[in-house]
Order: sequence, then C-alpha cells, then structure tokens
Amino acid sequence: MAKRITEQRRRKFTGDFKAKVVMEALKERSTVEELAKKYDLHPTQINTWNREAAAKLATYSNLIIGRGLFEDRIVEMQQLMKLIPEILKRRGK
Repeated sequence: MAKRITEQRRRKFTGDFKAKVVMEALKERSTVEELAKKYDLHPTQINTWNREAAAKLATYSNLIIGRGLFEDRIVEMQQLMKLIPEILKRRGK
C-alpha cells in the first residue's frame, strides 16, 4: 500500500490579526511562547512580525520627517518662482 502524502498549504494571516498579536506581545502581559500557544503560532513567527512592525514604524516615521523637509523645499521653490518675473524684467525680457 502506497503512502499518501498530503500537501500542506501555508496559512495566511490578515494584517489585523498580525497587528493584534504584535500589540499583545508589546504589552508584555504574556510571553511570546504563551502567545504562540494561544494563537497556534510558532514563537519565531511572532518575533518576525514584531521586527516587521518595528521596521514599518521606522519607515513611517522617516516619511513623516521627510515630508516636513519636502514641504520646506516646496516653500523654497514657491519663493524662487515668485522671483522669476522680477529677474526676467531686470534682464529686459
């Protein structure tokens, strides 16, 4: 009799589920191992999601800071654009 090998598919988790688990891990009321048992996950998966969340947060905060710098550049460009007609007038164009 031949053994039948069943194909196991990877589980897919929603962003909401990942966020819920990461938030619980950040509260530190339970250990990662306890959370892994509670949600039927491997502790490494929770740690990976924690690292991913931290990286996304860092990227998001950099975007916010970068946006502030970008907005400053827009103001500078607007000020320079206002000077163009005066410069052209001085040149006689």
